[in-house]
Amino acid sequence: MKELKQIQSQIFRVGLHQNKDALNKLMIFCTNPSSGNLQYAERIFNYIRHPYLFIYNLMIRTFVKKGNLRKTILLFGRLREDGFSPDNFTYPFVLKAIGCLQLVPEGRKIHGFISKTGLEFDSYVHNSLMDMYAEMGDLEALWQLFEEMPKRDVVTWNILISGFVKRGRFEDAVAVFRQMEQESNERPDEVTAVSILSACVALKNLELGMEIHRYISKELDFTTILGNALLDMYSKCGCLSQARRIFDEIPIKNVISWTSMVSGYVNCGQLDDAREMFEKSPTRDVVLWTAMINGYVQFNCFDEAMSLFREMQIRRVKPDRFTVVCLLTCCAQLGALEQGKWIHGYIEENMILMDAILCTALIDMYAKCGCIQKSMEIFEGIERKDTTSWTAIICGLAINGQTNKALEFFSEMKRVGTKPDDVTFIGVLSACSHGGLVEKGRWYFDSMRKIYQIEPKLEHYGCLVDLLGRAGLLDEAEELIKKTSDKKSEIVVPLWGALLSACRIHSNIEMGERVAKHIDGIESNNSGVHTLLSNIYAAANRWGDVTKVRRKMKDLGVKKLPGCSLIEVNGIVHEFLVGDTSHPEIRKIFSMLDDIARPVFCLGKNVPDKEDLISLIV
Repeated sequence: MKELKQIQSQIFRVGLHQNKDALNKLMIFCTNPSSGNLQYAERIFNYIRHPYLFIYNLMIRTFVKKGNLRKTILLFGRLREDGFSPDNFTYPFVLKAIGCLQLVPEGRKIHGFISKTGLEFDSYVHNSLMDMYAEMGDLEALWQLFEEMPKRDVVTWNILISGFVKRGRFEDAVAVFRQMEQESNERPDEVTAVSILSACVALKNLELGMEIHRYISKELDFTTILGNALLDMYSKCGCLSQARRIFDEIPIKNVISWTSMVSGYVNCGQLDDAREMFEKSPTRDVVLWTAMINGYVQFNCFDEAMSLFREMQIRRVKPDRFTVVCLLTCCAQLGALEQGKWIHGYIEENMILMDAILCTALIDMYAKCGCIQKSMEIFEGIERKDTTSWTAIICGLAINGQTNKALEFFSEMKRVGTKPDDVTFIGVLSACSHGGLVEKGRWYFDSMRKIYQIEPKLEHYGCLVDLLGRAGLLDEAEELIKKTSDKKSEIVVPLWGALLSACRIHSNIEMGERVAKHIDGIESNNSGVHTLLSNIYAAANRWGDVTKVRRKMKDLGVKKLPGCSLIEVNGIVHEFLVGDTSHPEIRKIFSMLDDIARPVFCLGKNVPDKEDLISLIV
């Protein structure tokens, strides 16, 4: 640029600063993406007394390439005010800007200008019009333009296919691809293949994906872009071995390649392989870190997720909103309030956009950590409350025992016109269960089908069985479970388990034996069933039957899962298992238990030993 400025000073000195040839060369250099300077180009443009179409086109193209879309529209308006007629070089870039900005009225107006000038029949302009409507999601206009196109090139087909893919019309995208194969002489290129592979992922259409793979092998060069698309398709369709082969074949792997492979292992639950791949990646961006953290959260490895987040901070990788949503989910499951608060503070300090997804994660975290008031504050601060945010606060109130408040929020949700979904009703039915509202619970359950056309799922039946069981309506609960007998036996085991738990609460030994026998016929190694039945006998002082159950468990090799509890101290989550003495501060814990037990001994009360106390605590 230094040499250019020297040349420009010479141009001014000899009086050629308004000469078209000189200006053209100056502006071509200044608008060059690699060596130019857009600010300097703007300065030169503003000094031109009588700008002409070529200069306007250079500036419009450069603004679009640099993402200055608003300036593109303003400059186009100035071009028309100066009396120039846009050409087939002007319109494509202006249409691109309008499409990206979603300026629907302006787009239709310019479409009208193009039609009047006859440029609509220019393939470059026509394709650009199609692309604009695709960006704006107007698939009807997109299809109409496609039908009107007398001669369709590969770009035309690609715009239509990608337009359908972007809007989730995957079947239509595949249909257009088949039409392209049958009617057109144009051969699918790299862009076509990538779009169709995306549709294959959404449709889980492995057969078509393999067909595209064969076509790529025969007709196209195997680029990194195509390799990544194939890798993503195979990994998301569950073909990890083939995905790994593609990964190994990619000539130049980028961070997208590594992320796709890590995500593939994560989706199949192979966390060790995913972590190994993560560690081998030469570069790690925030997306790769988030993919690995999300994998740990997804499979309840919360300690590993938080540990990896701390490493992410040490490496000075700035988390985005997707990362913090994963971490908030982790804190919610751990009950790690202090860490959750820290993440909330991080979000505010770094001005991460508080969209509905992030606010919902915060509401869920605070609710599961017992801070329901904070959840309500965040909920009230959401400007546009969607179904997800309403559901989060209703479920949060339900798990915190605030039945009436949860149902009030549900009524308000309906009043403002937000439609509940199946998850909302889990919160509503849970609230009824905690509050013992049998009639309301029945009504809400029935309304799912009658009013909202939502088919109840296993979780909804579970909530209703729990509600009836708590209220002592065991016969009705049993009949409800039998109505689901058309479902797979293994699936309804949790419902029978809920009923068995109710039998223990209400000391219904006869039904308890019947239910336990039924479950035992499905899952004989279910330790929870044997334990519940044992407790039912123990409550009735039937110790002989308790011994039989315990002996049966031993014969079957069924072991009761040890009780587990978590507590957060100074931002660190500690986990305790029954009978586990491996905690590094176990001596201090025993010492504290002695301090607690000693005054009770002095009062002459019977107290259990330390091990029993630990068992009671956890």
